[in-house]
Amino acid sequence: MIFDATQNLVMLVLWVVFLAVKGWALIDCIRRPQSAFPAVGRVSKLLWLILTGVAFLTGLIPNLTLGIVGIAGVVAALVYLFDVRPRIIEMTGG
Repeated sequence: MIFDATQNLVMLVLWVVFLAVKGWALIDCIRRPQSAFPAVGRVSKLLWLILTGVAFLTGLIPNLTLGIVGIAGVVAALVYLFDVRPRIIEMTGG
């Protein structure tokens, strides 16, 4: 019984954290200028919007948090946040 409660709490925390990361990536992607994406040598803004948007939407379903779709969504969001976003910020100055 205690194990089930702990497991449920861990899953809830992971779901909230993963959803926050995916939401941050989506909102940041929406805010960036379209011309900056090809200029930094990355794929188009539309593709990043699709990737981060689908990741966020699938993140709304708690049961997918640790499934392949949930993990892939977090990876896509992290790639955007730690690879694409810094390059765009560097090029656009903020």
